[in-house]
Amino acid sequence: MEAVHAGAHGHDHGHHPTGLMRWITTTNHKDIGTMYLWFSFTMFMVGGAMAMVIRAELFEPGLQIVSPEFFNQMITLHALIMVFGAIMPAFVGFANWMIPLQIGASDMAFARMNNWSFWILPVAGSMLILSLFVPGGAAGTGWTMYPPLSIQMGMGMDFAIFGLHLLGMSSIMGSINIITTILNLRAPGMSLMRMPLFCWTWLITAYLLLAVMPVLAGAITMLLTDRHFGTSFFNAAGGGDPVMFQHIFWFFGHPEVYIIALPAFGVISQVIPAFSRKHIFGYASMVYAIAAIALISFFVWAHHMFTTGIPLTGQLYFMYATMLIAVPTGVKVFNWTATMWKGALSFETPMLFAIGFLFLFTLGGFSGLVCAITAIDIQLQDTYYVVAHFHYVMVAGALFSAYAGAYYWLPKWTGHMYNETLGKLHFWLTLIFFNMTFFVQHFLGLAGMPRRVPDYALQFAEFNKISSIGSFGLGISQLLFLYIVIKTIKGGPKAGDKPWDGAEGLEWTVPSPAPHHTFEDPPVIK
Repeated sequence: MEAVHAGAHGHDHGHHPTGLMRWITTTNHKDIGTMYLWFSFTMFMVGGAMAMVIRAELFEPGLQIVSPEFFNQMITLHALIMVFGAIMPAFVGFANWMIPLQIGASDMAFARMNNWSFWILPVAGSMLILSLFVPGGAAGTGWTMYPPLSIQMGMGMDFAIFGLHLLGMSSIMGSINIITTILNLRAPGMSLMRMPLFCWTWLITAYLLLAVMPVLAGAITMLLTDRHFGTSFFNAAGGGDPVMFQHIFWFFGHPEVYIIALPAFGVISQVIPAFSRKHIFGYASMVYAIAAIALISFFVWAHHMFTTGIPLTGQLYFMYATMLIAVPTGVKVFNWTATMWKGALSFETPMLFAIGFLFLFTLGGFSGLVCAITAIDIQLQDTYYVVAHFHYVMVAGALFSAYAGAYYWLPKWTGHMYNETLGKLHFWLTLIFFNMTFFVQHFLGLAGMPRRVPDYALQFAEFNKISSIGSFGLGISQLLFLYIVIKTIKGGPKAGDKPWDGAEGLEWTVPSPAPHHTFEDPPVIK
């Protein structure tokens, strides 16, 4: 057992690496969680800079700043970097930090694999960014990489494919680690139905990742062989079918949306009860809703494909199945609202972000229901309405909840309180500029403006100008968050054992009799 422990904590005969080597070789879940979070924020800034290029070009009609080819490369890399480099690693960072603490484990189950699954990420992120500098530039296919365009692209496409393979490997290793940790390392007395909801969302998310990451790997591998080895999976000239790529891609892509959303739900389910000073309303129904969302997400993929000529019966099925997924999601929104009802509410920064999430994510869900109606979606397909919809789900869903989690747990992580005034300022700036950027895009889409175009008709000028100004405000506001975090790490008022004034104790509580173990001491390993 001692040998196992020495391995798990990276102490070999009392030797502790320091400085840079400590971070490169660490097997400590807190160190690795911290690295995930810093990497994610760095990628968030890179992806954000790309969004700034897009919005600068769209500030007025005509071609101003970049070539149409470079514009398409920005659109593609912005999406890939934000989804795989910023959002997913952020929640894996939360998982690494909090899951062992919440279940009373000493570390993650596979501490060395944990280190490896992180260090693959900077390499993969670099591959995506470096693709800009190879002959022909990065892939300009959009993040969906549809053939035949992706078969004809230059070397940048191969960089993207290889980068995605690496990101997928990292996700699969991380998932195995999370599943094993939650199923095997819970403290005595903590049954599954007593776990904090954040652990539940990650347990289910990890299964989703294991199921769909190999599907994405298969799709891009077939793309690679079509490009270089003379196969014709997606090449119509050789008897292949480009629409088959869309089926495979979206069979990965739709559960992927929930891979991003579920951990976000988990964070919100920790923050709202804490600042309402109440237990979560309907714990069991929350768990079942999470599982139902994950399950249904596998059966709705072709709602992205209403205009590809799928049969009418298929269109009807995917329309109804897509509407069905709104039911468990509605259960969750109801339960969060019911948790706040008659609670002793206080509105610190994490709670503000959580409530902002609740409003905006619900709005994104409603525009999703609009897109689910086949007849309407055929009109809205590939317009800015779709862009507005998924940014309300992704930015309001993932980013707002990530900020809620970061502000909520910062005192626990650093031992210091952040500056509450600056935190609230960050929230209000983000909220206002986010809506300024994306709300008007609904109108652009309804008026028929296509997405992924660097130039547009004069009638779309005003809304694009508003959207671009909003996006620059949104981008600059995020530097405030960086300042707040660095200031908190360097010092500030000491955080007590319960920094949230009686709320923090709720993090450990669940709606059942107290287990025999209080989680105050490290668990005894027999």
